[in-house]
Amino acid sequence: MKQCLVVDDSSVIRKVARRILEDLNFEISEAEDGQQALDACRTAMPDAILLDWNMPVMDGLEFLTSLRGEEGGEKPIVVFCTTENDVAHIARAIRAGANEYIMKPFDREIVEAKFQEVGLI
Repeated sequence: MKQCLVVDDSSVIRKVARRILEDLNFEISEAEDGQQALDACRTAMPDAILLDWNMPVMDGLEFLTSLRGEEGGEKPIVVFCTTENDVAHIARAIRAGANEYIMKPFDREIVEAKFQEVGLI
């Protein structure tokens, strides 16, 4: 079973994402901020990461930049999931190593389509 780390400071978003991704046969772990996510990745690198941008301690972009510098950090498929919807934010995310971008609010169809596009399902 593929592993997905859901990184968001909102427990509601994490719960919704967990429900969708478990239905898509992912095993889920969660982190509330980028630093927790980085620590989790250092322990066990997931197959996929659903990543929020705006979080305390370490934001999504900082996390992604750090992740891609870690040993094995190039492997996870990273899908940003955020309210930041302008072209400049999307371009920065892609340059930093994001594989795909989802806008909040999201639903199962959007998540499933994006995860199919990047070859996770």
